[in-house]
Formats: sequence, C-alpha cells, structure tokens
Amino acid sequence: MDTPTAFGLGAAFLTSVAFVPQVIRNFRRKHVDDLSFSTFGTFTLGVLLWLVYGLMIDSLPIILANVFTLGVNGLNLWQMWAYRKPALSAT
Repeated sequence: MDTPTAFGLGAAFLTSVAFVPQVIRNFRRKHVDDLSFSTFGTFTLGVLLWLVYGLMIDSLPIILANVFTLGVNGLNLWQMWAYRKPALSAT
C-alpha cells in the first residue's frame, strides 16, 4: 500500500468513527431532542455525494469512509425519527 492511500485510510477511519459515540449515546438515552435533523440530514446527503464521487474515481479510502459514515449517520437519522417525542394534541 502506498503512503497516500495509507494516510487516506487513516483519515477515513478517524473521521468515520467520530460519529459512533453519538449513536451509542442515542441508544442509551433513547432521546435525540438536542440533535438537529437538518444538520444530520444535510451531512448525510453530503456523505452520499462523497460516496458517489469515490466510486466515480475508484478511490478506496473515499469509498470505505463514506460507506461506513453513511451507515452510522443513517442510524443517527433513524434514531431521530424513532426517539422523537410525540406531538402534543391540540385539545
């Protein structure tokens, strides 16, 4: 493996695992009221575009990082939906 690929894989690993503690925290607390759907939604869309770009240029570090990050942030988005507080009824 060449040096640029090794650096790319290292960077991919570190930036991708950065969101794992948030997913774990969400599962433990069962609420995500303090998270922004627009932030995670926009970020996840950006990750999807990076994945497409990585596939287009056949870059293993970009592909691996974004597949993993897409999965982790997909979990975050699912948690934001699953743990949302029910809307109060207007009575």
